[in-house]
Order: sequence, then structure tokens, then C-alpha cells
Amino acid sequence: MTRLLVVVVHETDPVARLGGWLRDAGAELDERHITTGDELPSALDGFDGMVVLGGPQSAMDDEATSPELVGVRDLLRQALAADFPTLAICLGAQLLAQVGGGKVREGIDGPEVGALLVAKRDAAYADPVFGPLPLTPDVLQFHHDEISELPTGAVLLASSPMYVNQAYRVGQHVYGLQFHIETAPEIVHEWAERDVVGVAASPHDRETICRLSDEAHPHVEAAWAPFAARFTDLVSARARQAA
Repeated sequence: MTRLLVVVVHETDPVARLGGWLRDAGAELDERHITTGDELPSALDGFDGMVVLGGPQSAMDDEATSPELVGVRDLLRQALAADFPTLAICLGAQLLAQVGGGKVREGIDGPEVGALLVAKRDAAYADPVFGPLPLTPDVLQFHHDEISELPTGAVLLASSPMYVNQAYRVGQHVYGLQFHIETAPEIVHEWAERDVVGVAASPHDRETICRLSDEAHPHVEAAWAPFAARFTDLVSARARQAA
């Protein structure tokens, strides 16, 4: 069975529906909830792949502000160095970009919030994981910072009208997604309740953001559950090659 390390960077962003899709595809998940006391492994030995989720912290936080991110950054560096199969989401994707030589900054056009679309770039069509996605798949956005520069050697796979660097690949097995695919409706409702600034920057009020999110979730699942299965297949194939 394919064994995935799942780094839950903050309890407000659990693996949720993505976890179910990965398990359905044959993966075994070892979840580490770092803000509730779980320890991260010092190395990726014993795992076939890794998923790193999001949270309210910023990739620009220093060690004193967010000490829990130190170990996350270290594992992402290891993943990049080994081309270790990785799926990094939102804050995870920002940290991945940062440790890989890219840059993260406060979003110059403000927060990107709610049920939105991203568009595949040309390079996505040749990618084994991204290729079969719809041209403009549904996603959930909830971020204040942006990936202003991709990591060294990255291939851009998807963009949005607001922020260009929405999805990318480094090497053959390491992926970053600025947006969310893992959420359940109640998670987005909680974010909309907590993130007053982000909601205020949206053209919609909180109730409308929640309603549109609820309506989008089936479309997110239709696009991204097969994506999760393809990522699991990629992990499994890499593990067989390494055996």
C-alpha cells in the first residue's frame, strides 16, 4: 500500500475530502497534526509521498513567530532535493516555493477568496497528473499572500486572473497548489467566519461566499478526486522504481 505522510499544518485545514479520495485510490495516510503536538519525522524514509496542507500562518513568518513551520520547511527541502512525490496546498505551496528559491509576498491585489476557477497553462496538458483536468477546474481560494516567483526550475501549470502562480511542478513529482481542493463545505464556512479581512475584500458577503462554496464543492470533487487518484498512481509508480 502506498504510504503518504500528511502534514496538517493547522487544525483549521484538515485533509478532509482529499484524504478520502487518496484512501479510495489505495493510499495509507499517516497524519501529523503539528499544532496539536504531533511530531514530524526528521526524514522522509519509510514514506512513498507527502501532502502538506494550509493554515493561517504566513510563509513569511520567522522561526520565533511560527516555530512549527521549521520542520515543514525542512521536509519540503528534502522533497525537492530528492524529487520526492509531494502535493503542497496553499500555505504548503507557498513554503515549497520559498524553500525552492521562489518568493512569497503579501498579495498585491489583496486576498483571493471563495469559489473560483483556475485555467490550465499549456504545460499542464503534458503533465500526467494535471493533463486530464478540465480547462478551467473549480477550486476554493482563501489566501492573503501570493507566490510572486516560482521556485527554481518550476513549470507553471495553472493560473487565475488575479494571481498567475496558482499551480506548478518542480522536477517530475513535486506539485504546489495555491488553491484548495481538500475542503468540505463546513470548513469554508468556518474560514468565512474567521477571515473578516478576506471576506471584506471579496465582492460577496459571507453568506454568499458560503452559498457559492456549497454549490461549487460537487464540481471540485468531480475534477479533483480523479486528480488525487492520479497523484496516488504517480507516488506508487515512483515507489516501485525506487524499490
